[in-house]
Amino acid sequence: MIPEIDDAALTLLAWFDGCLRDLPWRQSPDPYRVLVSEVMLQQTRVETVIPHFERWMERFPTVDALARAGVDEVLVEWEGLGYYSRARNLHTAARFVRDSLGGKIPDSAERLRELPGVGEYTAGAVASIAFDRPEPAVDGNARRVLSRLFDLSAPTASALRERAVAMVPAERPGDFNQALMELGATICRPRSPRCRECPLSAACLARACGTIAERPGRAQRPPIPSFDLGVAVVMSQRGRALMVRRSENGMLGGMWEYPGRVVEPGELPAQAASRAASALAPDATCARPLAAVPHTYSHRHHVYHAFVFDTDHESDPDPDAVSRGGWTGTAWERPDPAGRALPAAQRKIARALAALSPC
Repeated sequence: MIPEIDDAALTLLAWFDGCLRDLPWRQSPDPYRVLVSEVMLQQTRVETVIPHFERWMERFPTVDALARAGVDEVLVEWEGLGYYSRARNLHTAARFVRDSLGGKIPDSAERLRELPGVGEYTAGAVASIAFDRPEPAVDGNARRVLSRLFDLSAPTASALRERAVAMVPAERPGDFNQALMELGATICRPRSPRCRECPLSAACLARACGTIAERPGRAQRPPIPSFDLGVAVVMSQRGRALMVRRSENGMLGGMWEYPGRVVEPGELPAQAASRAASALAPDATCARPLAAVPHTYSHRHHVYHAFVFDTDHESDPDPDAVSRGGWTGTAWERPDPAGRALPAAQRKIARALAALSPC
């Protein structure tokens, strides 16, 4: 390692001391707060996380409070952060900590990785920030900084980890990891990096070689497939709508929605919605357009075409039909059901329903 890079940790820490952002999870190195913040920050911008983190800590201030909560409470509080498997894993981890670890979050990266949803990065971040362990924590921002610092075109995760291990100081390892991520978020940005303000500019090999814009190399993403779905909002005479709960496994697991079906080739959205309605409420009639809600996920694009159906009864659907549909439960709810955990697109359908004038 060249001398300038040998000194990078001290240089970076000095910069961090003067430039760190005032973020709510930095107010205390409490392991639970650190764990929650790191899980929330996965694939989510800091600006989005801040208000969610503050509300979460008011609702679930301790591991035990989170462990005592029901899954619906947890998913409702997570709404707006996406990637809901993170919330379910965090909830499961809290219960494991309470029931098997005496309420104490593990203090080593190795043991932290035993918790549901905690991978190498999160384990390193929590171990270093909360417990002062000299562990690396390479997120997307740190990956970019290291790739440019060492002029690596297509570094593997293990190669980056080796570089990070060599740089993490024995003293203040948590601050170092946060500084590396902070540098990537505020200075060493993907586009228009502020190299003149970077404390590591003298040591940056990519800057010296003129390859900043190419580092790190980006993998070619395949086109995102698009799907139309027909959604059945089955309304009873009492003004309540039939909702179904998704399986815990898979996309949006454990969340509630209005039943729907993918529009097949040659089929209209209303016909797909009718299939979903008749499977659970055979007497459902009178399909009326309610809303068309587009929503893009990380790996696919959906357009939800919602239609209102009428039924005379609030009877529980046939359990076999519910199971065949891929759902795990049903409920009759008032429009805009605040107590249910709904994905963003389904929440928009609920709001459209709440605003609908009686026909």
